[in-house]
Amino acid sequence: MTNDTNLNNVQEPITKASPEVRQIIERVLQLEKDKLYQKSLRNINDDILTIIKEVIQ
Repeated sequence: MTNDTNLNNVQEPITKASPEVRQIIERVLQLEKDKLYQKSLRNINDDILTIIKEVIQ
C-alpha cells in the first residue's frame, strides 16, 4: 500500500460522514490545535460538548 492509499483509508470515514459530523470533527480538531500551546487542556471536554450541542441544534 502506498502512503496515499493509507491516507485515503484514514480519511474515508470523515469524507463519507454527514455534513454535521464533518463540521463537528473540523471544529474539534481546530479546538485541539488551539489548545496545543496551552500548558493545561482544562475544559476541553466541555468545549467539545458545546460544539456538539451547537451543531445538533
